[in-house]
Amino acid sequence: MPGKPVKFTFDGAHGAKLAARLDLPEGPVKAYALFAHCFTCSKDLTASRKIAESLTMEGIGVLRFDFTGLGGSGGDFASTNFTSNLDDLERAADFLRDEYEAPKILIGHSLGGAAVLAVAGRIKEATAVATIGAPADVDHVTHNFSEHLATIKETGETEVSLGGRPFVIKRQFVDDLAKHNLANAVGQMKKALLVMHAPLDQTVGIENAGRIFDAAKHPKSFVSLDQADHLLRDPEDAGYAASVIAAWAKRYIPASKEEPVEIVEGVMARETGLGKFQSMVITGHHRMLADEPESVGGFDSGPSPYGFLSAALGSCTVMTVRMYADHKNIPLEAVRAEIRHDKVHADDCAECTKDHLPKSGKIDRFERKITFIGDLDAQTRARLLEIADKCPVHRTLEATSLIVTSEKPA
Repeated sequence: MPGKPVKFTFDGAHGAKLAARLDLPEGPVKAYALFAHCFTCSKDLTASRKIAESLTMEGIGVLRFDFTGLGGSGGDFASTNFTSNLDDLERAADFLRDEYEAPKILIGHSLGGAAVLAVAGRIKEATAVATIGAPADVDHVTHNFSEHLATIKETGETEVSLGGRPFVIKRQFVDDLAKHNLANAVGQMKKALLVMHAPLDQTVGIENAGRIFDAAKHPKSFVSLDQADHLLRDPEDAGYAASVIAAWAKRYIPASKEEPVEIVEGVMARETGLGKFQSMVITGHHRMLADEPESVGGFDSGPSPYGFLSAALGSCTVMTVRMYADHKNIPLEAVRAEIRHDKVHADDCAECTKDHLPKSGKIDRFERKITFIGDLDAQTRARLLEIADKCPVHRTLEATSLIVTSEKPA
């Protein structure tokens, strides 16, 4: 169903069942993207999720999966290597090609970024590649367990702690890394490239971004992630990276895939399937996300329902004041309304004198602060405050509304 994520498994290149998730936009899919997660991470990392959210908002479906032995995928991590990761990526692209459409966009984080650069030449339909914090040499990953390299070479394998979790690293993994020349792959891939990197990245230094960028042919772009860490743990950093990738990727989607956006009369809200609360809100041809804060289990990917309600009051207020000021030729340069919503006890509410308000229990209190900018006298400012109360949403919230509910067949 459009807008609902599709969760499934597919056969990896070496027999393991790989756990995957295909995030789909509301309405027609303009193109598909394939995402590769970072070393020993999973498809559900914050950065992966944020990127999928942003791309689906732009009409792009995103396939993300767990590499062999990681996350929800089967198989033994100790038996994998960079080559097998490339094979799994190619198998994921094959799945998209067979079941939906081959990916036009490849995105990779950290070693996953190196992987999409290395595999890009095998996926002929891909037109654009984006990397986040990618190393310029795949054997850079060995710095995560450098103190164990001698033991691995001597005994053939050892258990190391990566991100607080135990992993067995075998000699074949280390030996395989040395077989790959990423610079050659980048120089020959003939696809648009976006390199994203944080200058303060302590895991993969910024110099790696420079080497990848220098090796690539045009068109190529570089975007700094400023204060972000390697894993983009801060949701704001992840959200910024996701929004940039989404805006950039649209340029490389064939125009023939552009289709009219479905027009919805009124407002429709639909679960996205991401997290506990996230919903897609559609009105007319507009698309917005509603969510709850992370503190209550949401992703904080959009305003809360009460946030939208406050936004309705605030926007209606400034529109109403503007219409009145223009009609009366009042020199109002700008108007701003700040809204805060709270639940308060009726017994503690000094302003709650309206007859229709309950005299006990909790009630909704909207505090509205309006700023008028311009050369206005006190009488005019007072009149504008009165006009703000005539905002239709204000009147609706103050009055008793009727909500009629019925079931609509799917």
